[in-house]
Amino acid sequence: MLAARTGAAGSQISEENHRLRRLSGLSIGSKDKSPKKTAEKGKDSSLSPSGQTQLRARQLALAREVEMNWYLKLWELSSEHTIACTTGMPHRNLGKSGLRVSCLGLGTWVTFGGQISDEVAERLMTIAYESGVNLFDTAEVYAAGKAEVILGSIIKKKGWRRSSLVITTKLYWGGKAETERGLSRKHIIEEIVRAMTHVINQGMAMYWGTSRWSAMEIMEAYSVARQFNMIPPVCEQAEYHLFQREKVEVQLPELYHKIGVGAMTWSPLACGIISGKYGNGVPESSRASLKCYQWLKERIVSEEGRKQQNKLKDLLPIAERLGCTLPQLAVAWCLRNEGVSSVLLGSSTPEQLIENLGAIQVLPKMTSHVVNEIDNILRNKPYSKKDYRS
Repeated sequence: MLAARTGAAGSQISEENHRLRRLSGLSIGSKDKSPKKTAEKGKDSSLSPSGQTQLRARQLALAREVEMNWYLKLWELSSEHTIACTTGMPHRNLGKSGLRVSCLGLGTWVTFGGQISDEVAERLMTIAYESGVNLFDTAEVYAAGKAEVILGSIIKKKGWRRSSLVITTKLYWGGKAETERGLSRKHIIEEIVRAMTHVINQGMAMYWGTSRWSAMEIMEAYSVARQFNMIPPVCEQAEYHLFQREKVEVQLPELYHKIGVGAMTWSPLACGIISGKYGNGVPESSRASLKCYQWLKERIVSEEGRKQQNKLKDLLPIAERLGCTLPQLAVAWCLRNEGVSSVLLGSSTPEQLIENLGAIQVLPKMTSHVVNEIDNILRNKPYSKKDYRS
């Protein structure tokens, strides 16, 4: 990473900078001046798979911190110049790629070009951008293509540097004609993997991923890419919230450790169910009241939906104890999963977005004790016979 920069600035590196780099190598490797004591300690205590994962995460975080400190010192800058410091927004790698994305992103499903005006959309993007969000998600099918247009128009109007943003879009449900949808060559130039490789090679995109694919389909795409020397996917967009856990917590970890595919999750509030606004039925102004969301209304008023509302009421004391709202607790709960690269937020008002962004402040409070409390209430933690973290 930084090695690419040293060729141009090598003559400016002082002896102090060389010393910092040597120290960084020492810290990353976790070498001790007393290796025998370290080995003896290892005999007495062993880390569980989850403990090993946390240790690796801390080592990576330490490595990034050392590299950043070295870089800032090299160019005589301070940490105040970094977005993460000025906004408090953490960034994570998208899978095992080098792409850094904000751990919270802004989605445009239903809202842009539909539920909200262009003015409100601009306000939401501005709040997100100024809060450190660099990831904005859309799709060609959202509002029949209007969501993509509105998002692009706002970026152009604001004059935001395109290089500072990560824009994701999705293909499949396009136009009404048979040749305007699907994943055919006519629609996206060629069948899936070869098409995405072509799109990237032509400079139309930097990376590609999947959305709502099964683990088997993702693995097949990766195998085809490797077999024919093409570019594999780097992430999967999957639904993930308190009541939907199986795929993200059991299936995707295997793909991450085997082929580096990360998780970009959506609907952290379960289409608004976790927001608490459906506790006493379906309000007229809510999404579930729309004709095209009859399925959501049926889910809410079903027996399972009532059980979910009862569980949410049981979670309220935990949220109150942590000094946050139920939506903030739910978003922070998603972020506590280290396998999640970014959580996409969907908001129809600035107040909702500001509230959801506040989940960043709750994340440090998501201790193992709190997570266990939540699991005891939900009673839906998926079980995996094999632990792929080890």
